[in-house]
Amino acid sequence: MSAAGEFDPAPVLKYLGLPDTYEPSPRTAPLEFLHRHVRSLPPHLLRLFSAHTTPKQRTAIAAIRNRRLKYTQSKPPEFALANAKSTWPSLWEGRERPGKEQAQEEKEWAEKEFLGDGKQKIGKLGNLLGEYEEERESERVRTIRRQRAEYIESLPEEDEESDDEEQDATAQEPSPAEAEEMFLRLLKERFIYGLLESIDYDKVDWDERWDEDLDREAEERWFDEEEEG
Repeated sequence: MSAAGEFDPAPVLKYLGLPDTYEPSPRTAPLEFLHRHVRSLPPHLLRLFSAHTTPKQRTAIAAIRNRRLKYTQSKPPEFALANAKSTWPSLWEGRERPGKEQAQEEKEWAEKEFLGDGKQKIGKLGNLLGEYEEERESERVRTIRRQRAEYIESLPEEDEESDDEEQDATAQEPSPAEAEEMFLRLLKERFIYGLLESIDYDKVDWDERWDEDLDREAEERWFDEEEEG
């Protein structure tokens, strides 16, 4: 029996009908093994690799990278604009005050669901809850952005020429629609390359349904555009 935390490859090898001496070994070379067999294993066995490979490392496997691309094309709720702004506020470069969507939800809940003495009181409660939720979300975002700013300040300073180039690059602000499009594209790129935090990679990387109807031409075009950008 394997020690605690050690990867036991026996179930994987048995399922595929491979000997214990098979190379590349799923224990010592999991990425190379997955590259050859990821499409042949069921999700419950593929999940064994989650603790021994990172989402970034698994990006090297074309089949997994393609599954992530296919997932982003399915318009999942995580990448809906309002949800994305709330989950990854430090990546959002928009200018509106965060928490507006959550505040509106709180207000609507109070107006429709809360049982009070009268509509006027309920309306006041709705406004109060909405303001509270907006402020709470704003504080959360401010904390994240402050931590990010402190991290950036801790990095070595760049020379003046680099600073001038950065100022030139940011001289023209994108329109709101362009900013939202750039934001969502950034999220999708980071997700595909295993760099996006606060998201469940396992439900995509190990799910064979994202292999279906894969548009190879569209896939190659997307990656070509990403490299050019």
